[in-house]
Amino acid sequence: MPTIETPRLILRVPKHDDIEAFDEMDADPEVMRWIGDGRVHERTKERSAGLIDRVRSGWEERGYGLIAATARESGEVLGWVTLAAPDFLPEVLPAVEIGWRFRRRHWGRGYATEAARPMLHYAFTEVGLDRVLSLPRVENAASRRVMEKLGLGYTRETVVPGNGTTVAIYALDRARYLE
Repeated sequence: MPTIETPRLILRVPKHDDIEAFDEMDADPEVMRWIGDGRVHERTKERSAGLIDRVRSGWEERGYGLIAATARESGEVLGWVTLAAPDFLPEVLPAVEIGWRFRRRHWGRGYATEAARPMLHYAFTEVGLDRVLSLPRVENAASRRVMEKLGLGYTRETVVPGNGTTVAIYALDRARYLE
């Protein structure tokens, strides 16, 4: 389970102390409008505590997963970036998706790009993935710009069976990444 440093961030495996920040994101309607069906997620203490355990076991099983993005200077949890199987969209499986979620007060500062770039590098060079996808809601222009900055290319749109939302499919192959 890596710790990755960037000029402004430290990316590390989440700790139980991070739950409050994660819960804040999941309860914020502006953050969640881009996730799934757009509904906020209220967590119980038990569910929140189990999240960290699931994240850690995922890293042990697959060698990748969710990582907390913290401010280098203050240690504040700004959000997270993840590599995960997009089980909600069976038509693209088997696949690994890169995604991110940040606390609203940290939007628009380039943190998503700064955090996702080394995770993408990790996916191709350490995990050895052949392809990485990203699946934003089509209306999420900010996330789509991040994907383009990372080098992921738009391929098409599709509808998520479980909630009827339309997502764009962005992809990057390892060979193109390593060019």
